[in-house]
Amino acid sequence: MPDPAPLLRALFDRAVAVADPMRSLAAALPRKPEGRVVVVGAGKASARMAEAVEEAWGPCEGLVITRYGYARPCRGIEIVEAAHPVPDEAGARATARMLDLLQGLGEDDFVLALISGGASALLVAPCAGVSLEEKKAVNAALLASGAPIDQMNTVRKHLSRVKGGQLAAAAHPARMLALLISDVPGDDPAFIGSGPTVGDPSRAEDARAVLSRWQVAVPPSVAEALTRHSGVIPPGDHRLSRAETMIYAAPSQSLAAAADLARAEGCEAEILGDALEGEAREVATEMAKSALARQKALKPGDRPLVLLSGGELTVTRRGDGIGGPNAEFCLALALALNGAPGIHALACDTDGVDGAAEVAGALIGPETIADRAEAEAALARNDSHGYFARRGAQIVTGPTLTNVNDFRALLILPR
Repeated sequence: MPDPAPLLRALFDRAVAVADPMRSLAAALPRKPEGRVVVVGAGKASARMAEAVEEAWGPCEGLVITRYGYARPCRGIEIVEAAHPVPDEAGARATARMLDLLQGLGEDDFVLALISGGASALLVAPCAGVSLEEKKAVNAALLASGAPIDQMNTVRKHLSRVKGGQLAAAAHPARMLALLISDVPGDDPAFIGSGPTVGDPSRAEDARAVLSRWQVAVPPSVAEALTRHSGVIPPGDHRLSRAETMIYAAPSQSLAAAADLARAEGCEAEILGDALEGEAREVATEMAKSALARQKALKPGDRPLVLLSGGELTVTRRGDGIGGPNAEFCLALALALNGAPGIHALACDTDGVDGAAEVAGALIGPETIADRAEAEAALARNDSHGYFARRGAQIVTGPTLTNVNDFRALLILPR
């Protein structure tokens, strides 16, 4: 039988490695165009993407915004660090400079846009009448509301001068190729980094509906801004006619690589899906039921079973603890399994940051819950990271320099 903890960690590491831009981006790059080439981008993987571009093309002109601690050495492209998940002034200044860089480009110029998860917070240019502080307040409230990422991004687009196709429009009439790493369920480019290079059919009233549904209170200036026509670019707009967007790395590829490794280690492997969504603790409860049923069906001598899934779970903040969707999933899963022997699991964010904590996620097994009352109290106050820190069960990677969303693996051994 495999040693559960090393196997689960190896599966996660393989999923991350496959999505490393230094291994995967070059195949998506065309030959470097003649004439002026400008590289722009944003996201937790964007600096690594810029590093990969310069390895293939040599030094380039450009500006890329990434999360604090995620910078990479580049020879020509300037790397600016800013705050994530709540934007800051550094991101706002860098975004303004990026828009200036794109002004005045001509038909013979070429723009390469590098977009990955995290770009929604890092590309920050509030719409007219809304301050950065007000935008930050709305962003923080959305993060605490439990709203799915696609609905959060709808609001962000209509409060922005750069999201929802507006980055591509700023570069027109230059030709643009946008290379994306997907971190959203369904791999819809309109929701990766709030779709700065693709058109969006939503309207300001859709953003108002999201705020209403998730009971997010906003400042009067934000409410007023969402009554006006926003700058979001609709699909088919002529300013998008010379922009091409391509997803070159996605969760499905990382899950497939992890499944191959699991099989090579003597396990059966099943991918449940790369786009799972929902409240972390609720998904964990259902997955525990499934794992127990799968284990019951295994016979002595059967190969262990690994269940893999991706997507983006959410957490509705109920307490004052330190948590994230992956750690909360693990804690709720351990409680639901109630010490069932032979079932182990790992859940991590592939960018190395689960929620607002500098921790990728956690690892659980039959011995995880030593004191059920303590674990239940931690879950009630959203303190899953605190609980796993005390148990020594956190997965800490540091910046992984990529982001293909959450990764979950359950190892089920025959009883």
